[in-house]
This record gives sequence, C-alpha cells and structure tokens, in this order.
Amino acid sequence: MGQRWDGEQVLALAPDEASVRAARGLSTDSPWSAAGAADTQTFTAMWGLCAGSGKRPYQVIVDLTGPAYKCTCPSRKFPCKHALALLLRWSSGQVADTEIPPWAGEWLEDRAAKSLTVRAERTPDPVAAAKRAEQREARVSAGLDELDQWLSDQVRTGLAGLSRGGYAQLDAMAARMVDAQAPAVAGTLRRLSTVGTGWTDTVLAEYGMLRLLVRAHRRISELPAPLAATVKAQVGYPVSREDVLATAPVTDTWQVLGWRDTEDPRLRTRRAWLLGKQTGRPALVLSYAASVQQSLDASLIPGEEVRADAHFYPGAEGLRVLIGERHGEPQRISEIAAMPPGPAPPGTMAQAASQWAAGLAANPWLEAWPVLLAGVTPVRHDDDWTLVGDGTVRLLGADPWPLVAVSGGHPVDVLAEWTATGVRAVSVLTETAVIRL
Repeated sequence: MGQRWDGEQVLALAPDEASVRAARGLSTDSPWSAAGAADTQTFTAMWGLCAGSGKRPYQVIVDLTGPAYKCTCPSRKFPCKHALALLLRWSSGQVADTEIPPWAGEWLEDRAAKSLTVRAERTPDPVAAAKRAEQREARVSAGLDELDQWLSDQVRTGLAGLSRGGYAQLDAMAARMVDAQAPAVAGTLRRLSTVGTGWTDTVLAEYGMLRLLVRAHRRISELPAPLAATVKAQVGYPVSREDVLATAPVTDTWQVLGWRDTEDPRLRTRRAWLLGKQTGRPALVLSYAASVQQSLDASLIPGEEVRADAHFYPGAEGLRVLIGERHGEPQRISEIAAMPPGPAPPGTMAQAASQWAAGLAANPWLEAWPVLLAGVTPVRHDDDWTLVGDGTVRLLGADPWPLVAVSGGHPVDVLAEWTATGVRAVSVLTETAVIRL
C-alpha cells in the first residue's frame, strides 16, 4: 500500500474525544480476530473483525479513497471507534496486506461502481445552469434588500432593542436569509447571538459590514472580477469543486504549518494553513462536518509537506484553495519556509501587520490572515494575554496555557491568525517540527 498515515492523522478523523479514547483502547490485539488491507486501482482499503458485545464480531471496513467507513456496530458516529481503532492498527504496521474477504469486497466494489456511475451521469446543462443562477441572484437581491431595511431599523431604534427583545430577531432574520439563498449571511447573523462581553461593539461592527455587503451586491456587475467573487462568497453563492479544480494550479511544495478546529451547534470546521516553500504564498484549506456522522479532512498533517497543485478559489485576497494532483508522498518538513519579505523583515509584527492590512484592503470582510511571528513570548497582563516580541499584540482564545507550556516562558516562533482584534496562536514552529496547540 501507499505511505501509511500516522496516529495523529488517524485521530484527526474522530468525531469527538470520547471516540479517540475508545479507539485507543480497541487498538490492541485482543479484540481483533482478523484484519487485512489492499491497494487496487479503484480503492485503498482495510477491513477487520472486532469483538463486540454480541456473539458475532463487528465487520469493519475503511476505504481511504473517501475516506468512507462501514461497520456493523450500532454506533451513529462516523467513523465509529472500531473504524478508528482499525486505522490506528494499520498506521502502526499491525495490519498486513491480504486477500479481500467477500463480505468486504462486495461493499468496496459496489461503492467504487456507484462512484463511477455518478461521475458518468454528470452532464451539465449550461442553459439550465444560467437560468438557475439568474433566479438565485434575484432571490438573493430581494433578501438583501429586506436585510438592508432591517439593519436600518436596528440602528434607528438602537441596540437596546436587541438587548430587551433577545436574540430571537437575529434568528428570524437568519432564517429569512436562508430562504433567500444567502447562507453565509445567515451564518453571520447566527454568530452574533453567541457574542458575550462587549457585544454592543461587535454587533454594531458586524451590522456595518453587512450593510457594506448589501451595497456591494447591488453594484456587483460594476466590481472587478476578484472583488465580485469575494462578495458572492460572503453572501454564500456556491462554487463547485469542479470549477475550482479547472483553474490554473499553483504547483509548489506546500508545507502544512497548522490547523485549527472550531465548532458551533450546526457545523464543525477545520482551517488548515499551508505555506508554499518556493513561492512563500499562504493558503487555506477548509473542511466541514455537519455532525458527528461526518469527519473532517485529515489528509494534510501539520509538520508535513507535499509537492502538489493548489487551485485557488476566485476572490480578491487569494487565500482559500483546493489541493488537486499530488506529485509524490508527503514528507516531514525539513526546513520551515518564510513568507516573502515585505516592507518589514520577515517574522516581525510589523510585517505581520502589513500582510493583514494588504489582505484587508483586498477583502474588507476578511476574518483572519496567517502570519509567522518570530521570537514571541506569551505574557499575562491582569486578565489579558499578549504576545511580546519586537512589538506587542493581544492574544485571543480562552485557553492560552498550551502555548505557555510549550514556550516555557521563552521566545518561540508561532504561526498565528492575525485578526482585527488580536491574534490566535495556531502552532509553535521549530526548525523542522510543528507543535499543534
């Protein structure tokens, strides 16, 4: 088979911490009566029989080309603890290549056949697609006009009305934006209902950015193509994977310098930050999971680099990508690359601030920009934490202690997300390693 995953890559698939603990307990020899793996032209897979609570062992199958999972256990989590345990055993070399048993081969072949059928049936109709796009834009425009009036009413009556009436009105307007096919706007409104201390400043700022988005959408035909694409992305217009992969790639050795997972009641998100070794270009790979029955992308492991084609989504700041063809297996990072020098020396806070400013100038709705900060130390001031180096910047996040523990009070190099209110530390970088926080 191809290069085996490491344990961190496997556990990154887990839907929750309980699954991680259970999988580790099942990764020993005793529960498994059989296991094997195979690499064919249509799939790369493994299977096994794991003892459960009944007389018959659970039949576990993992197809890495998805990845996809099948297990006869009653768990509603995907991957379940048995699939994760099988992957852990495989990653540690405890699963050998063997002949595929009929009960596993039938599911694998059926899945491969369905995938080929779906691809063959995709025959796009450009006329129908243009009509759907026109209808969607009209629906979005009507919804954003209603949002504009709502925002005016909010400002006219004052934010005290939101405090008295609760967040139900935010949820109601978010539902209206879903009906108007503007899901990204709906997400912004829902996030406002979770703001805690200092909510008035945050809400007012977001209202202003939403108003700017409404006005930009009204003039979308007059905007430069990259900015128009950014406006559509902020509204929530879909961009197909096929269209992104059809763009000209940026081929580079992409270093995975960290990832950060976030979760809300509706969605789990993973933001994987990459840096081109030759181009010095940053890139963001996003993956989503709507429930514990879905897994986040774990194919890009912090501390590894891979020669690959990166296809950038349309947009003004040019940050989000899809990874296309890979030219070789991932390797451990031999030397951390540096972003191209700008007005200030690489790794300084002045350079980080200028990178953030450039990104924000291109996309006023930009949430975060990846920066490399050299020789910074986490320092506590009363109840706030800062990163101190050649300058000082506020450290965001409810739990600074992993960074404090890794640094030991000494300067370290950090990959961080620079935002309008401070920075979030993502990982600590050494010359040849990435330490996830």
